[in-house]
Amino acid sequence: MTARTLYDKLWDDHLVRQSDDGTALIYIDRQLLHEVTSPQAFAGLREAGRQPRRRAANLAVADHNVPTTDRNAGIVDPVSRLQVQTLDSNCAEFGITEFDMADPRQGVVHVVGPEQGVTQPGMTIVCGDSHTATHGALGALAFGIGTSEVEHVLATQCLVARKMQNLRITLTGPLPEGIASKDMILAVIGLIGTSGGTGYAMEFAGSAVREASIEARMTLCNMAIEGGARAGLVGVDEATVSYMAGRPYVPSGSAFDNAAVAWREMVSDPDAAFDLEFELDVSRLRPQVTWGTSPEMVVSIDDVVPDPENAPDGNRTQDWVRALEYMGLESGTPINQIPLDKVFIGACTNGRIEDLRAAAAVANGRTVASGIKQALVVPGSGLVKRQAESEGLDEVFRNAGFEWREPGCSMCLAMNADRLDPGERCAATSNRNFEGRQGYGGRTHLVSPAMAAAAAITGCFTDPNEL
Repeated sequence: MTARTLYDKLWDDHLVRQSDDGTALIYIDRQLLHEVTSPQAFAGLREAGRQPRRRAANLAVADHNVPTTDRNAGIVDPVSRLQVQTLDSNCAEFGITEFDMADPRQGVVHVVGPEQGVTQPGMTIVCGDSHTATHGALGALAFGIGTSEVEHVLATQCLVARKMQNLRITLTGPLPEGIASKDMILAVIGLIGTSGGTGYAMEFAGSAVREASIEARMTLCNMAIEGGARAGLVGVDEATVSYMAGRPYVPSGSAFDNAAVAWREMVSDPDAAFDLEFELDVSRLRPQVTWGTSPEMVVSIDDVVPDPENAPDGNRTQDWVRALEYMGLESGTPINQIPLDKVFIGACTNGRIEDLRAAAAVANGRTVASGIKQALVVPGSGLVKRQAESEGLDEVFRNAGFEWREPGCSMCLAMNADRLDPGERCAATSNRNFEGRQGYGGRTHLVSPAMAAAAAITGCFTDPNEL
């Protein structure tokens, strides 16, 4: 047989029908649902008199609108409250399993899926959220879909799609001390741009990826979408198999052993051909900071805010001028001299236990700078929160002056009570720095968890290694 990439294998395994017009029908193993994109889908089922094709193939979690402070007070904002209540009632009516706001397993859907073993190698996984690409770190084909497609998958367990091309990002070299997967993916996006992966499934490979933890791989795949790709992928290895063992939705005993045999096949063949390739040596990578309003507007902690005259082309010159105006920055300003107002550590990008440990290591024994108005630490799930508290990380953060919150999407996006006011500048571990992403007029800089913690302690961007 012709050598195949991991994406080719996943596609072939789930192909139901190929049409002459280039579209195909593929089978979907798992759908994740949340309160923002599911109401219309359930309404469509109701109006058509349909029931979900496979109830057990779906899992719902409220995350975008949930409060991260005292849950006993409920949701104050009426729109957010309605969305969450609607998810609750829809799941009850249609028999869909939901981790509701009171469930200790509740959290950001892209954190909950892998930690529960709902995400498994070899699966196709969809969700009405672009950062579904996260789950590809476990050797699954995972991508975001629209509301009408959410309804289609609920009703048929299939999806109309077009096959993507194959892109491989090879990351080589030992990762320097204090540098995280967030720095790697920001550097990749800086290299290829936000449209570099358009039309591709982006597979991450190379020694730096093989040596990365599963949680670090999730960060890479989470932001593949910010590089233009619809899906991010990492091939299965023994670290993947070990990560899957013992999780609630994963088979056990001999069934696990049999599954592991199939999972190990979820790798690109050695001589598989990719349509496009990029390579990056990360051995000299420095901490990365975005300066503008797109993830590709990124430089290292040692650099200065760039001059629009040095933009690669005329279109980007205008983008850079607009970004500088929105961000309230002047070209030539050293990155490590940009003062901050708030810090956010969390999101589906960096809200896992590994991320919180990295931030706590920097914050331990130190105090948030007086100029920082608010520093939030928001675990990605209730189980992450419980694990962090068992390790005493919550006390480390509290003693340093951080706020320790309940799980949710929080300040990653302005759909809940956690947001920036106009003009406020934030160091965030989330995945997008678009205009207004964290609140109208808010200014977002994307960084790693260690960098965010260092910024909170010093009041400006600081190399974590200096602390």
